[in-house]
Amino acid sequence: MSKVADRRSPVLVLFIWAFLFLWLVIAAFPFFWTFWGSFKVEGDFFSKADWTWALFGHLTPVETGGNFTGDGYHGAWVQEEFWRAALNTVIVVVSVVAISLTFGTLAGYALSRSTYNYAFWLLILALIFRAMPPITLVSGYLLPFYQWNLWGHLPTSIIVLVAINQPFTLWMLTSFFRNIPKDLDESAMVDGCTHFQAFRHVIIPVMWPGVITTGLFSLLLAYNDFAVTAMLLSKDNQTMVPKIASFLGTTQTKGNVMFAVASVVSVTAPLFILVMFFQRQIVSGLTAGAVKG
Repeated sequence: MSKVADRRSPVLVLFIWAFLFLWLVIAAFPFFWTFWGSFKVEGDFFSKADWTWALFGHLTPVETGGNFTGDGYHGAWVQEEFWRAALNTVIVVVSVVAISLTFGTLAGYALSRSTYNYAFWLLILALIFRAMPPITLVSGYLLPFYQWNLWGHLPTSIIVLVAINQPFTLWMLTSFFRNIPKDLDESAMVDGCTHFQAFRHVIIPVMWPGVITTGLFSLLLAYNDFAVTAMLLSKDNQTMVPKIASFLGTTQTKGNVMFAVASVVSVTAPLFILVMFFQRQIVSGLTAGAVKG
């Protein structure tokens, strides 16, 4: 009976695969189109005369002597020193993830094991804080940062990003910890472990996928942030996303849009690699909350 139920119509199977292929093409097209265009000159990629110039190139061989050019990457990374923005981004991201996960795991474990009502209200307060638009939180920090001469420095943006991200990590990690039976803690303490030893040697290895999932979301928040870093960092001390915006120029200054295109590819590519590398842990972490231990 189960074999009959598992049989699917060839038409249905074809439809499913066609839908998945179409969805994949639509989802991946913007990145591959941008990646292809990053090796063209602006006149081809943004041609108003003929859109096929972006595919086959018309002005690129004339201006550079080849069908493809790396001038956009050279101009962004070397001429405009995009590598400085990349280094700043690494510092901010690593710091935000490390601080958020350290405090998040300790606080999440404590709240998940607490029997007092204050744990619930602390989580509600964190949820309210997280629901506020980040721009409103940043505006509240600006005046003291100006007065204390803290504006424009990387630690300043790290502090604000951790404050914005911490409620999210707290909620996620608390929910993961609650799905781990308390019997594990009690068994470890019966064997002679303290609360912290039980947390470190027994609980953390069990919920490692949840930690990785939460850390990845924290990374994405810090990596893709624009509002906080654009408002709190000076022009000479930017992270990658605000730096891309500076390549576009303003009404008063002319930008170089191909530097921005090359930078967009440079920023997006590591995210694809990261997600592919941690895909199993991400799936395990996201599905862990649906199963009671």
